Amino acid sequence: MSETELRSQLKDLIANIIEIDDFNDDDNFVTDLGVDSMMALEIVARIEKTYRIRIPEEYFAQMKTLNEIVGITEEIMQASNQPVKR
Repeated sequence: MSETELRSQLKDLIANIIEIDDFNDDDNFVTDLGVDSMMALEIVARIEKTYRIRIPEEYFAQMKTLNEIVGITEEIMQASNQPVKR
């Protein structure tokens, strides 16, 4: 999967949870989009289920924008031998 495909899939996944279709890749989910802790946990759970990965808790605080989520997801996928093509 390419990084562009991953970004698009993650944006769609997040948009479905937060019910906001139009947001920028660097919008802060909490301060710009009003994402609460329950939505944030749902985002993490769906990413884990969709990509069959485990996101360690220490990453949660870093996952504030789509850009950050893409980077972390990509890093974990690569570490688990699920490479993302650039």
